[in-house]
Amino acid sequence: MRAVPDPPVPHPHRLDPDGEGVEELGAAFAAGDEAAIREAYRRWSALVHTIALRSLGTTADAEEVTQQVFVDAWRGRHRFDPTRSRLPAWLIGITRHAVADAHERRARDRRLVAAAEPREEHVAAADDRVVDRVVVADELARLGDPQRTILRLAFYEDLTHDQIATRLDLPLGTVKSHVRRSLARLRNRWEVDGAVR
Repeated sequence: MRAVPDPPVPHPHRLDPDGEGVEELGAAFAAGDEAAIREAYRRWSALVHTIALRSLGTTADAEEVTQQVFVDAWRGRHRFDPTRSRLPAWLIGITRHAVADAHERRARDRRLVAAAEPREEHVAAADDRVVDRVVVADELARLGDPQRTILRLAFYEDLTHDQIATRLDLPLGTVKSHVRRSLARLRNRWEVDGAVR
């Protein structure tokens, strides 16, 4: 995964203009107080949204990341230690991970879309195969038997010379010589008709 540079983030101590109650809020959050998640969202959701928007560039993605950050934070509150980190700094860490995940999803989606789109050269190659098959079928129709049957078995049913000899009850050498002469004949016709590209 290509590393996504972290967007510039304000220092955690500047997140709350008053600087009041951050430690108490962190302790209440870690203890599972539902009022604490509401207050954390009120105070820092705009910051989380701004970080996501700067990195991802779309409001929809930023809103999704913001929601995901607070859901993940609440579900993972048992991992938050208010004695080791302030709550806004912990939320910013979760935001960085969520933004990186969003970039990875975008890259994966782009790869899937690119893989699903037919490439022009593949379409052209498929068209050439269809045209070649039509031309070969037309030329085969001009051949007499057993040459026509032998070539159809070789090229349409993908049988080996041995298998063709067994199926038609012909000597192996006869099958090989029919294939060689018939291919030479087809090649000469294509050259004369200007069909060789």
